[in-house]
Amino acid sequence: MSWLRKAGLVLLLALLASCAMTSDDTAEAPEVLIWPSPPDLPRFAYETTLRSAADIALDSEDAALRRKLTGETANTAPGMTKPYGIAARYGKIYVTDSVARNVAVFDVRRHKLYYMGVQKPGDLTKPSGIALDKAMNVYVADVSAQKVNVYDSLGLYLRSIGSKADLERPTGVAVNAEGDRIYVIDRSYNESMNQRVVVYNAEGKKLFTIGERGTGDGQFNVPVQGAVGPDGTLYVLDAGNFRVQAFDRDGKFLRTWGKVGNNIGDFARPRGIAVDEEGIVYVSDATFANVQLFNSQGQLLLIIGSQSEVDKRGRFNLPGGVAVDETGRMYVADQFFNKIEVIRRLTGEEGERLLKEAGK
Repeated sequence: MSWLRKAGLVLLLALLASCAMTSDDTAEAPEVLIWPSPPDLPRFAYETTLRSAADIALDSEDAALRRKLTGETANTAPGMTKPYGIAARYGKIYVTDSVARNVAVFDVRRHKLYYMGVQKPGDLTKPSGIALDKAMNVYVADVSAQKVNVYDSLGLYLRSIGSKADLERPTGVAVNAEGDRIYVIDRSYNESMNQRVVVYNAEGKKLFTIGERGTGDGQFNVPVQGAVGPDGTLYVLDAGNFRVQAFDRDGKFLRTWGKVGNNIGDFARPRGIAVDEEGIVYVSDATFANVQLFNSQGQLLLIIGSQSEVDKRGRFNLPGGVAVDETGRMYVADQFFNKIEVIRRLTGEEGERLLKEAGK
């Protein structure tokens, strides 16, 4: 991937493209937001924002006529209360909501918004991290219930993994494609030494644990989320140590990167992590209000988004979970603005076209 070798140039220009406002404070000019900014070749572009069922509704001529005749309005009620964890694949975006105590599912192909984890025995109390395997089974870490619930892609409860004997405060979950390695990130309590990753097989049998509280290689201080790369590497967001740690399938420490600071590539309040199909690692940071992209060795490639007190496209205030689907689209949950931003990966041809248009 040639653009990875140009990371040094990208870093200097990885700022949000200008976003002009019209005279109406709530409206924005229909400019394309791209990252990085010209003169570098754009690699990502803002696509849309998800908040409610109306954002994925099929707006057909029949629907428009029905609303005109009956006075019916589109359902623009907020679909989430406090979004955090996010996972996406095949046109379905799953979002955990710790206040509503459910998982909101934006089913783009069916133009429906529905909810998971609301009925016993699969009801949720404080859902946090979320993950998918290749069979589209959905894994949801429940902090208060001290377990991980597993559902099928439609939201039907299948089973639970873990127990109060194994887990103290599970905030994150990661799973490999086959679903036979389920990594539960146990953030635990500040005073506890059990800040670690607990590993289960597909049947929910506990296999082993990774780490304990500390600052050394393979140790953790407030681990919050995890993600599994296409090669099976487990990446754990070790938030209290301001770093990412990588492990192999069996928990062997591989490498780490990151430190606290205000420079690009540093971390201040990292909250979410994802890995795409090319092995690129995405880390959201609530203080910087952006998402930083790294290669698998921890070299910074690109920064997407920036901080804003006003809700605008491509701007964040309290980003949490981040996910990447099979198309390369990136999804970012912002708790302050109660939204999911969708950022689309561009092809080389699209990037060249946008770069030419920007030069006009």
